[in-house]
Amino acid sequence: MKKRVAALISGRGSNMTSLIVAAKDPAFPAEIALVLSNRPDAAGLETARKEGIAAVAIDHKLYTSREEFERAMQRVLEEHKIDIVCLAGFMRLLTPWFVEQWSGKMLNIHPAILPLYKGLHTHERALADGVKLHGATVHFVVPGMDEGPIIAQAVVPVLSNDTPETLGARVLVQEHKLYPLALKLLASGRLHLDGARVLIKEESANDGALISPKMD
Repeated sequence: MKKRVAALISGRGSNMTSLIVAAKDPAFPAEIALVLSNRPDAAGLETARKEGIAAVAIDHKLYTSREEFERAMQRVLEEHKIDIVCLAGFMRLLTPWFVEQWSGKMLNIHPAILPLYKGLHTHERALADGVKLHGATVHFVVPGMDEGPIIAQAVVPVLSNDTPETLGARVLVQEHKLYPLALKLLASGRLHLDGARVLIKEESANDGALISPKMD
């Protein structure tokens, strides 16, 4: 039976869309059963509705505390019988209580090669530091921000003429490939947590390397 997935968004949800597209494959081990947003005007809600996916807005501004808001989210997730939660541009910090409800079942995608550049403005910081490689990470969510066990990473070269916008656009292309892969691994039961490490069943060896700069 396919795992039922909820995508949590705050905006247009481009990573949510990549998950929806991947889940259309009959062989994909998960279905996007719910899109949930803390903002009623989030563009991704309409995207979900057009795909026939349940879309619910829970406006965090209507709640007196973070815990009250999260308990409202939890009720909706339980009503929809959700197995896995994917944060896809969900711009709210989560309390330890909510994270614990979904321990080992909640994923996040971050636009950097963790543990580098936790938090915001990752592309600007990477350019300021002069790194030659940048990328994206999918990880399990833990109470610490961007600190959970790493499931998958993608790397892109940083070019000399890059701006935060051009670098971010290249990273986003990889995010849209990486998130469906990580969800597939989790939903198919191929991930095993070993302390801070994520072990992957039937992992293929890859002896190649991405080197930057590339010279002719």
